[in-house]
Amino acid sequence: METYTKEEKYLRARKRLEKEKSFYKHLFWYVVVNIFLLVMTWLETEKKGEDFWNFGTFSTAVFWGLGVVVHGASVFIPDLFLGKEWEKRQIARFMRKQEQQEKRWE
Repeated sequence: METYTKEEKYLRARKRLEKEKSFYKHLFWYVVVNIFLLVMTWLETEKKGEDFWNFGTFSTAVFWGLGVVVHGASVFIPDLFLGKEWEKRQIARFMRKQEQQEKRWE
């Protein structure tokens, strides 16, 4: 188990806070912009007598929403894909390769 100094703990917590803050800003702008776009689209379709309920109306919200979900997963589920155990295995693998290369040159 890794132990951290008080300063390292503070820096890790600060980094975590910045990631969460970034996500919440992203989420805020997603909601604000998409509400604005949907209201503007609704007003335009009502004026022109067009159908509001089509994919084009919601495409920005859908695709941007996928980006928000991925951003949230990267912040709140950091070890989902490439977690700490993966990092440790990769470091060990690179160190073994380096040792093998050094042995060849001896």
